[in-house]
Amino acid sequence: MEKSRSDSKYVRRAGRPFPHRWQRVASLFLLSFLLLLLPALPIAFAVPGPVLAVELQGPITPASDDIVAAALQEAKTGSFQAVMLLLDTPGGGLTESYEIIRQMEETEIPVIAYVYPAGAAAWSAGTLILMSSDVAAMAPHCIIGSAQPVQLSPLGETEPINDSKTTNAIVALIEEKARAHGRNTTAAKEFVVSNLNLNADEAKNYGVIEYIAPSPESLASQINGIRVKNTTLLTVAAAVQYFQPPINLQLLRLLSDPTLAGLLVLVGLYALVFGLSSPGIGSEALGVVALALGLIGQGNNVDLGAVFLLLVGLGLILAELHSHSFGFLAVAGLICVIVGSILFVPTTFPQWYVPGSYQRSMALAIILPSLILGAFLAFAIYKIARARFAPPVLGHIVGEVAVAIDRLDNEGYVLFQGEYWQAKAEYTVEKGKMVVITGKDGSCLRVKPL
Repeated sequence: MEKSRSDSKYVRRAGRPFPHRWQRVASLFLLSFLLLLLPALPIAFAVPGPVLAVELQGPITPASDDIVAAALQEAKTGSFQAVMLLLDTPGGGLTESYEIIRQMEETEIPVIAYVYPAGAAAWSAGTLILMSSDVAAMAPHCIIGSAQPVQLSPLGETEPINDSKTTNAIVALIEEKARAHGRNTTAAKEFVVSNLNLNADEAKNYGVIEYIAPSPESLASQINGIRVKNTTLLTVAAAVQYFQPPINLQLLRLLSDPTLAGLLVLVGLYALVFGLSSPGIGSEALGVVALALGLIGQGNNVDLGAVFLLLVGLGLILAELHSHSFGFLAVAGLICVIVGSILFVPTTFPQWYVPGSYQRSMALAIILPSLILGAFLAFAIYKIARARFAPPVLGHIVGEVAVAIDRLDNEGYVLFQGEYWQAKAEYTVEKGKMVVITGKDGSCLRVKPL
């Protein structure tokens, strides 16, 4: 009896065609082809990597530009996902801020501006950098704003820049940077026009920043998955590594502080004054080194008028030490030094884009050493005048004993009653030996060995 054609061995069940070996081969071939093409396909996600944190604390100076450039280069060669600028700054040079913004825009690496730590501030130029970043964030209790350009008046008061050309340029710049990153342009304008200040919560509510985080690691976790510069950040577990600038940039950052650079210039000038008035004690070398470091810290941006006033003041003070003007030359020289030092350090806009209170503190730090020097000169002039008008004491010093502070080979110096005197010896006297005063020629003592 023949088997029925309805036997399951011969009947094709509905929806289940006969398996064919060529179908399996074609499937394997297609799968292999896709695997070969996968490396060439556009990748819509970033390879997980660390985040490079760069500390920008204190004023924005030429050294800040170099540090940011070095950090971006290291991030590019070190496979970092992003660069995080940790801002805690009163502001800084407007030119330097432009350079940092240019570097942020030209690099392919996402740049996150983060006002940190808690309680920090990013004023003036710092706010401009924050608004120009790819991602803006703040730690709790931080402040941004106070971006209205101001300058110091002759009386030391701060007054806003009323030049509409300057103000409008800053407003247009910060508004455009806010618009480019989808932030509140109205608040950006008020930072400049009305000195608006916002804390972290207000800044986020107004659409000025995107994130609030207590730490860089927390911020990295929050920004996980966002797409910036055609890159999707995978930072939920990314490590945050701190950038260590090279030793030369660390030194330049220290010297570039405007207050320190100004003080170094003043110390150099005063050391030259004492060195030239009392040769042989090494003040000249100290003055040259301090003056050179101060000029390096200023970025060699030397105003000729300020340098001229400093040199004139130095000359007048030296002239006072060798004249009988009873302090008039010293006062004039001190005034020149104070005015020149104020002009020499960039404390006003546009060279220095900081709030008025910070400008006042810098000016005070620069003027204070000059005032101290003035008090010292006044005391010295008083003592000199008292000695000049005192009655002659020649008879009282003849026969007194002094000590040779160096070898008296005809001429040298002796120590008499706590004062240094120029002396002429009748015979050679070795250093440290006792001598007897036999007479006085003007300000020079005549001595002989005891």
